[in-house]
Amino acid sequence: MMAEDGSRDTPSRAGTSRRHVLAAMALAPVPAVVATPAGAVAGGATVRGTSRGPAAPVPTTLSDWTAVADALGRPGEMKRVMYHTGLPRRDLVLISRGVLIKPALALGSHVSFVRYSDGATLLMGDAVVTERELQSFGDALYEHGIERTALHKHLLSQFPDVWWVHVHAYGHDPAAIARGLRAAFDRIGTPPPSPPAQARPLDLDTAGIDAAMGVRGVVDDGVYKSIFARRETVTDGGRILPPGLGSTTAVNFQPLGGGRAAVSGDCVMVADEVQNVLGALRRAGAELVEVHHHGLRDEPRLFFAHFWAAGDAVGLARGLRAAVDATNVAPVAAPDAG
Repeated sequence: MMAEDGSRDTPSRAGTSRRHVLAAMALAPVPAVVATPAGAVAGGATVRGTSRGPAAPVPTTLSDWTAVADALGRPGEMKRVMYHTGLPRRDLVLISRGVLIKPALALGSHVSFVRYSDGATLLMGDAVVTERELQSFGDALYEHGIERTALHKHLLSQFPDVWWVHVHAYGHDPAAIARGLRAAFDRIGTPPPSPPAQARPLDLDTAGIDAAMGVRGVVDDGVYKSIFARRETVTDGGRILPPGLGSTTAVNFQPLGGGRAAVSGDCVMVADEVQNVLGALRRAGAELVEVHHHGLRDEPRLFFAHFWAAGDAVGLARGLRAAVDATNVAPVAAPDAG
């Protein structure tokens, strides 16, 4: 046997080399193995489309999601081809910039399920958790094979401290994914569903906001929302996302009285749009909160700018329209907004 220096190994020298190799192997770290429940795909592995292109979503009805509703312990609704369930944090009394925040303004946890032609299901969502709940909630997601794809803030100067966690999974057993979600949500204070509140007139010039924003908004639990979606086809790990899923701009107006509003929102952008949007938001009088991703495998790569403003609602809408116009989005008119 030849040594590295070209000389011939003696038996004792060869034995020493083998012992060194065995010792190195014994000291090498062993990769951890994480169990993944049936139905979920560990690590969010990319799903390849067919030779004709990325996999496309298929229409479903409420009856297709009965097992998911049972696993989550609350009903959902159909939003186009998505099965959507809201989990607002009505249990939290949260103040930001001196404003008592309505759940619909910035505390609206939600999850959506989409079925694909091969029978697989995609989960995407966003959860509101307090800082005390954050680690336990994330641990439960990990234990059930559900990814955290983003962790960030939507508000400034908030009390108590809250975080927003984006969740993602896919698999062939949506009920198993839903059970994993339920295990995570059971670790935090998300309250059970409650009957919808009686709609009351908003102290806002909604017609003026619509005219300024260029879209007919929707009322959601005392908050007025203007919604836009990316015009491009957006894919996630080789699957086409339904329009609006994970790719919306939302501008939310909470009345403060006298036609004034607190505005919390986010703009969805591609990289070349980011700087123009940030500049437009600042010129409109908005404070910047975060710039980040919501997903890990989206194409085109999407960024989100979260922002805050307070003042005359229509005046703010006129200014914020410039930020929206700096992106390639289209209005999503009520009742499909959300």
